[in-house]
Amino acid sequence: MMIFDELINTQVKEMAPSGIRKFFDIASSKKGVISLGVGEPDFITPYHIREAAMHAINTGKTFYTANMGLIELRQEICNYYLRKFNLSYNPNNECMVTVGGSEAIDIVLRAILNEGDEVILPTPSYVAYAPIVQLSKGKVVKVTLTEENGFKLKREQLQKAISAKTKAIIINFPSNPTGGIMEYDDYLALADLIKENNILVISDEIYAELTYDKKHVSIANIEQLKENTIIINGFSKAYSMTGYRVGYILAEKPLIKMFNKIHQYTIMCASTPSQFAAIEAAKNGDKDIEEMYTSFKQRRNYIVKELNRIGLKTHLPEGAFYVFPSIKSTNMTSNEFCEALLEKENLALVPGSAFGTDGEGYVRISYAYSLEEIKQAIERLERFLQSL
Repeated sequence: MMIFDELINTQVKEMAPSGIRKFFDIASSKKGVISLGVGEPDFITPYHIREAAMHAINTGKTFYTANMGLIELRQEICNYYLRKFNLSYNPNNECMVTVGGSEAIDIVLRAILNEGDEVILPTPSYVAYAPIVQLSKGKVVKVTLTEENGFKLKREQLQKAISAKTKAIIINFPSNPTGGIMEYDDYLALADLIKENNILVISDEIYAELTYDKKHVSIANIEQLKENTIIINGFSKAYSMTGYRVGYILAEKPLIKMFNKIHQYTIMCASTPSQFAAIEAAKNGDKDIEEMYTSFKQRRNYIVKELNRIGLKTHLPEGAFYVFPSIKSTNMTSNEFCEALLEKENLALVPGSAFGTDGEGYVRISYAYSLEEIKQAIERLERFLQSL
């Protein structure tokens, strides 16, 4: 009988499963559960985008595309970034299409990291970053973002984290899970440190369209940092296209060339019908974004007001579709809180510890759900808090 444990990569064996998926899987196995755990818009993909995918299938456009993606899609992605964020990229060699933003994160880190290279990671952070750094033989250097600073990365923090082994920093603004953002002056304060130390900036901008009270700014908008910056984005959140799995990378030509090497050996190309749908989204989807944005902002305002009313101190998120309320007043760990809440009230949230140790004392609540579900969730949460 084979002993499989001896055959598995040690890093994979030691890797903890996703804290988000753990609670989602438990919730899906119980009846009557309201889950505000998963970051997936509740909108159906707009019809004209679905129609483009269906048309591609009906007309036999189901072939492999170029490794880097359809040139028409790369052109529309570059048009979009120029139109929306005043950033210019060449569709021929500074843009590539990936299978969601997740593949983009993976191939970027595998392409740039040598064993022992350090990657600065502001936390709490999206669950995938640290494990992928570790699988790529890199070392994570955590920097704690605080509610008092609006979950922004400060110059002093970055300066303290930089060493001779620093290769890159991963930033995600608007942030999952905190909803924090960075503005132009915030990035400008970091610019000389990044340039002087020759650091690559991996900027995950998947929630760029969900910046509520201020316009989204990319760190690449700092002119001297554009060549240092690797932008990762995709179509999942802004256009409610999670299942289409279309992401992309914008970066300097020599970097894109290296990223594509890994992509062509592991993936070949993103789904062809999904790429045709993405062309339609990037070209004609601005109105759809506005409609979803308006709804998310209304939900944000409601849930923050209600959470503070029932006694959970909640910072007003300036982007994404998550709130990150403090549960420290309950004297429970975030895991204990979420387990008890699920058991007693059939309400599933994500413990802050799923986003790193700096997330302890908080829970993440997604408001990418209907207002009716959110209202029911608040009722259950209030009843739970009163029972403690």
